[in-house]
Amino acid sequence: MTKAAAALLCLLGWPAWAQVQAPKPDAWAPMRFMVGDWQGTASGEPGTGTVVRHYEFILGGQFVHERNTSTFPPQDKNKAGEVHEHWSLFSHDKKRKTILFRQFHQESFVVTYALNPALSTPSRLVFDSEQVENIPSSWKARETYDLISADEFTETFELSQAGKPFAVYSRNHFKRRQP
Repeated sequence: MTKAAAALLCLLGWPAWAQVQAPKPDAWAPMRFMVGDWQGTASGEPGTGTVVRHYEFILGGQFVHERNTSTFPPQDKNKAGEVHEHWSLFSHDKKRKTILFRQFHQESFVVTYALNPALSTPSRLVFDSEQVENIPSSWKARETYDLISADEFTETFELSQAGKPFAVYSRNHFKRRQP
């Protein structure tokens, strides 16, 4: 009788165990393609230039860290030229079931973005700002990543002030750096 009861419990418990063992969806799937080293062209308000970027998983795979350097040589649009650096940290907010990222700029701007699911697709990620530090609160920002292939994507950075439509500030076109 004991063996029959144990067998019955095992059979009844099997569906629950199978559900527990089912793989969880990959929260990072939409942006895994970004991991690695990239280089490309930059254009927009600062002029035309080059950009180098690196994405990597850090802290046990819980975050994605991005490091960016854009270089704009002196030109008519930007007589002095400039080098722009920023770092970003992407995280998965389990409570909201979305990807967030915080972007830290050398000019002291800090922008917190959230993935916009209504505008995003498998080949396009759109992040809208939720908070911008160190500039007037009427400003909003948007980052859009368009996947061209596993080794190529574009990034469009847009700004909006006081409820006006977003206007493109800069565009970057990246290709994966080959070792």
